[in-house]
Amino acid sequence: MNTTKISLGTVQFGMDYGINSTGGQVKSSEVIDVLDYAQQCGINLLDTAPSYGNSEQVLGDSNIQNFKIVTKTRHFGQAKISDKDVTLLISDLNQSLKLLKKKSVYGVLVHNANDLFKPGADKIFRQLELLKEQGLTSKIGVSVYSYEQLEIILNNFDIDLVQLPFNILDRRLVDSGMFKMLKNKGVEIHARSIFLQGLLLMDMQNMASKFDRWKGLWKIWHEWLNDSQITALEATIRYAISMPEISKVLVGVNAKDQLEEIIIASNGGLPNVPKELFVNDADLLNPVNWGRL
Repeated sequence: MNTTKISLGTVQFGMDYGINSTGGQVKSSEVIDVLDYAQQCGINLLDTAPSYGNSEQVLGDSNIQNFKIVTKTRHFGQAKISDKDVTLLISDLNQSLKLLKKKSVYGVLVHNANDLFKPGADKIFRQLELLKEQGLTSKIGVSVYSYEQLEIILNNFDIDLVQLPFNILDRRLVDSGMFKMLKNKGVEIHARSIFLQGLLLMDMQNMASKFDRWKGLWKIWHEWLNDSQITALEATIRYAISMPEISKVLVGVNAKDQLEEIIIASNGGLPNVPKELFVNDADLLNPVNWGRL
């Protein structure tokens, strides 16, 4: 089974999340079923954050000793990073370790990349380096939303790990050479939002009218899927997994059978993706912009 690259995002375990969410927060008994099944399938990494409701506590209560964990910092609210923020970072990680019932985690990411652009940001980063030296985390890095954020961060900070949005329509990181550059620098890449918040899995008639602007694109997308006799789920997951530079592909699920479906879909070949499907439009590719469409 092609599961070594799949990892589990756990925001749904701690809160009601996502545009396609109908079931609300996942029940703890279902979380245990999902984690047991994930482990059987060779999935070994879980992604969480203190801001994901009570996700860390739910995970800690579900016996996750055999999983590697990536967690994140809080969003620092002030315009400038102070020594107080550094103290909060340390106490937050200690709290996360306590909730997760872990002595250390695999990775700690700055959750809001813009925090690294504030005056005093080097204080946060230096503290992350200290946590790594102390053996509390193996890798330190950042979660980004845009190519521009990533470029500035790479020029200023020596990160080990980046979590970034990526999907079958979005070639920006490939074509710009950014993927190659990250690989050359030894930065591990975790891809999220591979279904573009579920948009790529929807039928055209179920999409909100604000997405009509890309009608031509959806037509090419569905025709290609049809001609290739491949489902949207198979195409999106296989494409992300096929990228040699990507170490982990994050998926979020509400139930064990959803994970099963994703794992089955991940196995198999992928026909050549037509160039007409590649877009550069941040209005579509960054869900943060959807609110003003």
